Amino acid sequence: MNKNEFLTGLRDALSGLPQESIDDRIAFYAEMIDDRTEEGLSEAEAVKSLGSIETITLQILDDFPLATLVREKVAGKKKPGGGTVFLLCLGAPLWLPLLIAAAAVVISLYISLWSIVISLWAIWATFVGTAFGGIVGGGVMLFLGHVPTGIAVIGAALVCAGVSVFAFFGSRAATRGTVGLFKHAVGAVKKRLMQKEVAK
Repeated sequence: MNKNEFLTGLRDALSGLPQESIDDRIAFYAEMIDDRTEEGLSEAEAVKSLGSIETITLQILDDFPLATLVREKVAGKKKPGGGTVFLLCLGAPLWLPLLIAAAAVVISLYISLWSIVISLWAIWATFVGTAFGGIVGGGVMLFLGHVPTGIAVIGAALVCAGVSVFAFFGSRAATRGTVGLFKHAVGAVKKRLMQKEVAK
């Protein structure tokens, strides 16, 4: 693939973005190809070193705000005619509650998942606090002469400290998973918006 073919393909893949953003990205990648050819690579090698158009498009979409894509999509549509407005108003008792219900489900899911993550971190904090308090309390008991009780409390505190390590890694994994899930969902919506634009 030569430079012109690559840039044309990239422009087509990015057709759902604002024109100014497309021009900026095309200029950036054109300059990268030129820089690499000046370093001694052939045009085809320079293009190949950038990666596939699909990979580059996904990277650009990851950095592009969803709100901007939606705004661009809405702005690109023709204004609805009187008949369309009439049908929308007529069907509002049906589609409006469904839209509100769908939004409520998405928001509830988002809040529920983050509630689980926050609960896991609260459990981790409880184990850490218990371990710290147990070691201090056990030390005080040893100092006061309650040796068996002090040893038992310190032992329990060490168990809590050990469990807190596992709780930390579990909570961190849950946090990363939740962030990744919603990032993937937003990426899928962006990709869908782009596909609809390209299909026009």
